[in-house]
Amino acid sequence: MRKAAFHNLGCKVNAYETEAMEQMLEAAGYEIVPFAPGADVYVINTCSVTNIADRKSRQMLHRAKKMNPAAVVVAAGCYVQAAGKELIKKDEAVDIVIGNDRKKELPQILERYFAEQEAGETGDEVYLKDLASPTEYEELHIDRVAEHTRAFIKVQDGCNQFCSYCIIPYTRGRVRSRRPEDVAEEIRGLAARGYKEMVLTGIHLSSYGVDFEGGKPGLMELIGMVHQIEGVERIRLGSLEPRIITEESARFMAGLDKLCPHFHLSLQSGCDETLKRMNRKYTTEEYLEKCGILRKYFDRPAITTDVIVGFPGETEEEFEKTRAFLEQVHFYEMHVFKYSRRKGTRADRMEGQVPEPVKAERSDILLELEKKMSQEYRRGWLGEEVDVLLEEEAVMDGKPVMTGCTGEYVKCAVEQKPWMTKGMMVRGTAVRLSENGVMEVAVR
Repeated sequence: MRKAAFHNLGCKVNAYETEAMEQMLEAAGYEIVPFAPGADVYVINTCSVTNIADRKSRQMLHRAKKMNPAAVVVAAGCYVQAAGKELIKKDEAVDIVIGNDRKKELPQILERYFAEQEAGETGDEVYLKDLASPTEYEELHIDRVAEHTRAFIKVQDGCNQFCSYCIIPYTRGRVRSRRPEDVAEEIRGLAARGYKEMVLTGIHLSSYGVDFEGGKPGLMELIGMVHQIEGVERIRLGSLEPRIITEESARFMAGLDKLCPHFHLSLQSGCDETLKRMNRKYTTEEYLEKCGILRKYFDRPAITTDVIVGFPGETEEEFEKTRAFLEQVHFYEMHVFKYSRRKGTRADRMEGQVPEPVKAERSDILLELEKKMSQEYRRGWLGEEVDVLLEEEAVMDGKPVMTGCTGEYVKCAVEQKPWMTKGMMVRGTAVRLSENGVMEVAVR
């Protein structure tokens, strides 16, 4: 029995694919072991969203080879899709290259590699598909996840947006959607195993279904289908584009009691001039309108977002517009990123690159604003009844507690009771916020 170790870099879609590859090798007779010395095969699912991500990917590939020079090191995913065939020629740490849309072939590729080695043969160990051309959705499946309560379900791949800072359309290709019946089958299996919360995720989730004939079923239809599956208690959505929020879609989602009122609406900048340079497909006025629609149909929805500071050409005036807009929307949480150049993107060639110290200063300002707005949102729940999905045991102020999240993704802690178990949904009253922002909930 050969031993295989995995390491994942990057997004939740990558994490799903890594778990799928682990389960494929396990089914093929491999023993899955920790990412440490002693494995026969090391599989690194790489990321390429920034130059830094590329560097981290290379570092992990070299770390794997150092842990066992005789092992087979497999480089998979976005970094290798961007690097192409040259990677295996230049990097002696890499034995096999598997791009996106070829990961389902991992067991067969390894079997072929070992057979060639035993026969004293050497072949081209590069498995890449041209993702610039239309292609089918790669069928990957999981029957369990590392978490005991929440399962991330990949339902879509690829992106057609071509934001000026992003390499992903080139490493992931065009939009491809997973057939709804396949999604339903996987979720039914996970629900039967006791997973209560399903998180629908993709590279550009809002585009789900646009590649189907007539554009149907789309994301709303998929959500409605998942809502009907027995055993599913919560449905959470990954990152959304503002355009998918309409009066009709918000009204529909508000009628689904399993849908978490937590909406991660991608923003990136609160300045229209910056958004235009980013090639984003909306204005701040349109974005604000979408937030208003959500707040019309949901009681205190948790609206979260991503913001890039220091994008090429961002002046002090543009940054101040962003800061004021973020305060106006009043997000629950914001993920603040300092712009990081990525070779191969239009933004990398733009004039007006912002110095790192300026990026750091602007980032600190927004992080302080994020902390303030997040505290205000959490504080608004004090005295209210909330439902918490219990996830893990912990110790808080010297007392045993169980932590979990509300539908709004507010982290909570409840005093541990003998009858409490992971994956259980409990109801209680939010009584106070701890210093680190965890909401304490008193359960009867």
